[in-house]
Amino acid sequence: MVSTEDADMMALITAAPELATPDDTEAFLDAVPIEELASMWGALQRLSRRDQTGAAWAAILYFDHLPHKRPDRAFDLALEVLRSEKDKPTVMHLNDKFMQSLLYAHGAAVIERIEVEAKQNAALRWLLGGIHFAPDEPFKRRIEAIADSKGWRADDRARRTPKRPLDCETMSVAELARAWVEQYSKSERDRDDNFFAMMDYERDLREEYPDKAIDLIVEILKIETNAAMLSLLAAGPLEDVISMETIDRIEREAAVNKRFRDLLGGVWYYRAPDELKARLDALVGQNRW
Repeated sequence: MVSTEDADMMALITAAPELATPDDTEAFLDAVPIEELASMWGALQRLSRRDQTGAAWAAILYFDHLPHKRPDRAFDLALEVLRSEKDKPTVMHLNDKFMQSLLYAHGAAVIERIEVEAKQNAALRWLLGGIHFAPDEPFKRRIEAIADSKGWRADDRARRTPKRPLDCETMSVAELARAWVEQYSKSERDRDDNFFAMMDYERDLREEYPDKAIDLIVEILKIETNAAMLSLLAAGPLEDVISMETIDRIEREAAVNKRFRDLLGGVWYYRAPDELKARLDALVGQNRW
């Protein structure tokens, strides 16, 4: 359930005319006080995929770019989130992209500030325990020297362990469709090992049982109408399963299932072989999204 504070923040984001273009978004959010910016960042991490509007996407992209463009402001934001955000899974999401990007893009500019801050900031030491480095990364040893890796690993294990693990192999197609909708509707912050189990199973279907992969797509279409989720379904499972081996089945399904035919409009197939491209063109016509 969305908290009142998150709902108010998302209403503010959605209504902001300043989020119309990337340049407008950057100028507007660069002027927002860091305390309010941290609240906005937290609300966006908890937003489900199906609820992400254009304005929300604009704000999300701003935060994705912030570590690359404004390293000091990015680190200020991370410190404020650590100070003010009470929801641990939300705080942990700082490491999934934000802190990694900051150190990758501007490690030399921020490493000394990080080391000074970490001496008196246990929350930052804990957060740094989740930074992953390649063996030759220049700041690997310096971060490891101050990071609380043990504390982070325990919390990360708890976050990723689902209460009810999915056993995709034993589930019916209808059960798999409901599980797909549930897992892909989640925000990145809320994904656990069930999400990755679903991804792995989709890959196995696509590679070994493509007809069953198409069965799953058809079943998902029976229960899902959200535009964002349908875009994901088209650009992911459907696009990935289309080949010369499956095009006959794709054509048969499109002939009797209008929603399936409409979904093909969200597939990108410009690099497909000429024969496959021609057959898809015949199905899609002018119905491209």
